[in-house]
Amino acid sequence: MLDIAGLKAKRIIMFDLDGTLAESKSPLDSEMASLLARLLASKTVAVIGGGSYAQFQSQFLAHLAFPPNLLSRLFLLPLSGGSMYAYRAGAWERLYEFSFSDAEKAAIMAAFDRAFRDIGYVHPPVIYGPVIEDRGSQITFSALGQEAPVAAKTEWNRTSDIRLALKASLEPLLPDCEVRFGGLTSIDVTKKGIDKAYGIERVMELLHAPITDIAYVGDALEEGGNDHAAVRTGVMTVDVADSEETKAIIRSII
Repeated sequence: MLDIAGLKAKRIIMFDLDGTLAESKSPLDSEMASLLARLLASKTVAVIGGGSYAQFQSQFLAHLAFPPNLLSRLFLLPLSGGSMYAYRAGAWERLYEFSFSDAEKAAIMAAFDRAFRDIGYVHPPVIYGPVIEDRGSQITFSALGQEAPVAAKTEWNRTSDIRLALKASLEPLLPDCEVRFGGLTSIDVTKKGIDKAYGIERVMELLHAPITDIAYVGDALEEGGNDHAAVRTGVMTVDVADSEETKAIIRSII
C-alpha cells in the first residue's frame, strides 16, 4: 500500500522517464507537464532515463513551460545516470558525463555481433533507424531501431523478446560493463557501476540529501527491470504501471 504521508514528506522526487512520465520515446503530454510544474513548486525533481541528452531535450524539455525559478529545481540524468544536467544561469549545464573510449566502444560492438551469432538472432525485416546507437557513455541496442513506433515495440516485446538470451550472452563478453534491459525493446550497456543507483547517489551528494529525503518513481522496479538499481540504494520506491498512475501519484503529493 502506498505511503502517501511518507511520500509527501520527501524533499526530492525522482522519476524514470520512459514508461513512467511518458510512453517510450514519446513526448511528455501537457497534463504531465502541468503536474510537474505544480510539483516543482514544493519539491526538487530529478528525471533519469536511458536516453541521451538530445532525447531528453526532444521528449521532455521541449514540452515544459516552466519559469526559471522552477527549472532551477529540476535535474536531468540521461544515459541511466551516466550524465547529469542542472539549470544554471539561464542554460542547462552538464555536471558530469562518463564516456567510453574508442577501444571500449569497438569491444562492445564486437560483443553484440558475437552474441547475435551465439543465440542465432535474426534482425526483424522492418527496422526504424539505427539498431545500435553510440550514446557516448552508453551503447544501446534497440531491436526495431531507435525510432520504432510504440505499437510496434509493444508487439515485439509481447511476441519476440529475445533480450534475456542476448543479455546472458553479452555479460561474460563484457565483464567490465553493466548490461541491462531498457524500455520495451532495448538493452543498455554502460560502464560497471554506472546505473540508476549511481545517479541517485550523485543527486544525494549534489543536494546534500540523506536517503530519507528521496523517493523514486518507476515502472520497472522488479528484479531485472531497468529501475531495479534504485531499490539497492534504500530510497523509498513507488512502482507504477504507466504515466497515468504517475499522474495520480503526483496529484497525491500536491
